[in-house]
Amino acid sequence: MSETRGRLNAWVEGIGLVGPGLADWPQAAAVLRSEVDYEPGRCALPVPPALPAAERRRTGAAVRVALAAATAACEAAGRPPSTLATVFSASGGDGDNCHAICEVLASSERFISPTRFHNSVHNAPAGYWSIAAQAMAASTSLAAFDASFAAGLLEAIVQAQASREPRMLIAYDTGYPEPLHAKRPIPDAFAVALVLVPERSARAIAQLTLALGDGTVECCANPVLETLRAGNPAARALPLLAVLAQRRAGTIVLDYLAPPRLLVHVECPA
Repeated sequence: MSETRGRLNAWVEGIGLVGPGLADWPQAAAVLRSEVDYEPGRCALPVPPALPAAERRRTGAAVRVALAAATAACEAAGRPPSTLATVFSASGGDGDNCHAICEVLASSERFISPTRFHNSVHNAPAGYWSIAAQAMAASTSLAAFDASFAAGLLEAIVQAQASREPRMLIAYDTGYPEPLHAKRPIPDAFAVALVLVPERSARAIAQLTLALGDGTVECCANPVLETLRAGNPAARALPLLAVLAQRRAGTIVLDYLAPPRLLVHVECPA
């Protein structure tokens, strides 16, 4: 493993997670510490309680998992959601909504509802978050295919360092129905959120230092978790989350470009 560029760092204050068989971060952390067995299951899609009823009815899987993870991360960090600037990162959008639009376009009617259309844009979860959290801080939405988690983490930490203000990363991805599933086989939804601050705070649980370099991408030792990691771009965060859950130092190599990779060095305070 070797580094090729300069370093960036930030502190993790709060973590939120929703995934297949993983209801929240405390449960996922226990799994990643091997305290309990991982039992795969379908990802529960919590309805965002902070949204008005009309908006809740319009939300799909992408919005629901992203907002659930973001809300949990803010609670863990003890920060009001309305104050945090955000980075939303996903390789795609709402797969079910994309499928429904394609069906309509392939039909003779070819009429797309306004709700379908506004849910089709890549920053739809960011928009729903601004409504739910009454957030007026800046928000960035990006995509980098299978490197979307690493790209989002890099963007969020760059922003935190440049602004000297906290940032929250929300990385999420959902699957597609057939026939799109055959071309982009994401089995289920997964989302992780990290509240990142430029300086150590009382709630900080670990420092992340980033560098670009080479190395072998980290995999999960548990083969079932590895299937989850490999199957969903947002779940590429799992090796890093394992180090955070175990509160140990280590350097994780994440999918980014090929080359370089994104090297994440973790230090946990005593």
